[in-house]
Amino acid sequence: MSEYNPGMDDNVLNNVDGNANIVILAGGVGGAKLADGFAQIVSSENLTVIVNTGDDFQHLGLTICPDLDTITYTLAGEANVESGWGRAGETWRTISEVSRLGGPDWFRLGDLDLATHLVRTEMLGAGHTLTEVTRHLCRQFGVGPAVLPMSDRPAPTIVETPEGRQPFQEWFVKNGWQPAVKKIHLPQDVQATVSVLWALEKADIVVIAPSNPFVSIDPILNVYPIREMVADLPEAVVAVSPIIGGQAVKGPAAKMMEEMEMPVTAQAIANHYDDLIDIFVYDTVDKGNVQSQHELLCTNTIMKDRAERLRLAREIMNFTMELINQ
Repeated sequence: MSEYNPGMDDNVLNNVDGNANIVILAGGVGGAKLADGFAQIVSSENLTVIVNTGDDFQHLGLTICPDLDTITYTLAGEANVESGWGRAGETWRTISEVSRLGGPDWFRLGDLDLATHLVRTEMLGAGHTLTEVTRHLCRQFGVGPAVLPMSDRPAPTIVETPEGRQPFQEWFVKNGWQPAVKKIHLPQDVQATVSVLWALEKADIVVIAPSNPFVSIDPILNVYPIREMVADLPEAVVAVSPIIGGQAVKGPAAKMMEEMEMPVTAQAIANHYDDLIDIFVYDTVDKGNVQSQHELLCTNTIMKDRAERLRLAREIMNFTMELINQ
């Protein structure tokens, strides 16, 4: 087991800024925050974020891609930090009027956010792929790193509950993630895009963000042949635990683990990723409680602001590059 040394020479990091290709697997707020941290230390041409699209769905005739949008808005500095989703400075006149007219208002679309979905839906209808649409939107938002959907094909995540199977957004938003989770169902025969394959082929380091392992990361790894490429190609694969002191930083991961009869621990997250990863990063709250064949980095994983995102990304890079260069 290796330990991170806070006094490590930052030249280790500076020497690889322009050379190491970093791929982050991400979804949701935790993934977006860590991606932003890496965007502060890695040049845009060397950073790719592969994003979960299992949350995507059709609503009010529009194609909604919550995780893609959260990543894009965060990297653009336009995320709504209060809600954790949507745009900063948002207003709600349109959805309020939808509600008044008797339309579905359980998924809150802000007026600024709505523009993203309108442009996406129009471009998809004109024959563009989701990858092309995402590239266009990132360019308009001034986002430098490549943000890639895990697949151009729909790949909906389904949550099995005692009340039956529910599409992810209905379970998560409409029903407030309250129905107990019996099992997560992921679609079969979904393939990665050429852009995703190319990013993974040239990746030196793959970082699995502190996103929900079951409904944010597993859907990405389920897309063929992402898991196989992550296992075989990078020099190092790093996973960051979303569980701290028996709780999720945000979202339903801890509740899901309890309902699926898993221990709600960082150790259980390390076990979940098993031999796919080389390095496991967990919080100091759990110091001494993780035993693993992986290299272990125990540090503060809370990212309350951009400075803390930068710090965590820098520590992960320093630790990883020291191991690679041994």
